[in-house]
Amino acid sequence: MARVIELTDLTFKWHPDQAPTLDIPSLTVDQGEHLFLKGPSGCGKSTLLGLLTGINTATSGNVVALGQSLHSLSASARDKFRADHIGYIFQQFNLLPYLSVIDNVTLPCQFSQVRKSKVAGSLEQEAKRLLDHLRLPAQLLNKPVIELSIGQQQRVAAARALIGQPEFLIADEPTSALDHDNREAFIELLMEQANQAHSTLIFVSHDPTLESLFTRSENLLDINQARAL
Repeated sequence: MARVIELTDLTFKWHPDQAPTLDIPSLTVDQGEHLFLKGPSGCGKSTLLGLLTGINTATSGNVVALGQSLHSLSASARDKFRADHIGYIFQQFNLLPYLSVIDNVTLPCQFSQVRKSKVAGSLEQEAKRLLDHLRLPAQLLNKPVIELSIGQQQRVAAARALIGQPEFLIADEPTSALDHDNREAFIELLMEQANQAHSTLIFVSHDPTLESLFTRSENLLDINQARAL
């Protein structure tokens, strides 16, 4: 099975004279895995996501994503890599409030020819297909996302992450504003769509009640040696 992510002897410091925030000897994620990454607030989960996506670079060690060492890429090349290969669902969704639902979903394909090339038919048709599978009512598709509920915005953010079949998806606490039943329903929909796109899913949360929905779980407190000191 192809390896999507491989961390080796990874350390990260925000400042050279500080102790490391992260010290992870090894972590691998294989293609198609649904990984639940847990840990309390402030333990370094978002910092790790920044390294996996090339937003930040390791102080030492290596982050290899899809066979590419991110440390060896320039900042602009990392930006392109992220746009082409990674779908990201942010905790606050980061949707553009006055753009329509459809325009928000198709946005990644405006920045990535790679993802655009994977869409059969028009971008609008693909956006509608994803939103239908994520059970967003059709009458909302041309409304500004600011008019949608939190749960509806969450589905828009998921469709935006999924469009163009990125190789891996990262979901950073995307269910924190929902009640438990809606969290479970959303995760099941997200997994279903990730499987259809052959995408690997890394789902980050501090909510242990969601862990049983995933085939693999890792606690950042266990794998981060900086926190074991």
